[in-house]
Amino acid sequence: MDTKKNIEAHWKDTTRLTMIMLGIWAFFSFFVHFLSPGLNKIHILGFPLGFYIAAQGSLIVFVAQLFWFAKAQNDIDVKYGMAEDE
Repeated sequence: MDTKKNIEAHWKDTTRLTMIMLGIWAFFSFFVHFLSPGLNKIHILGFPLGFYIAAQGSLIVFVAQLFWFAKAQNDIDVKYGMAEDE
């Protein structure tokens, strides 16, 4: 069942998913933090909005991204018959 074509297609989908995840990670790690000082003029509960977006929002996205990645990778593994047995 693990033909060379099947393995290559699995690797292609896995690589694509990884690149998407790295892009999301880079955006929320660098770009959001770069733009957050501009939002510091707005305050919520005495703290600048840039703080919430950079420090709290990016962490929430990272945790959600971990769950999304695990689900998406499992779906790819099932699609190509390479999933672990439960």
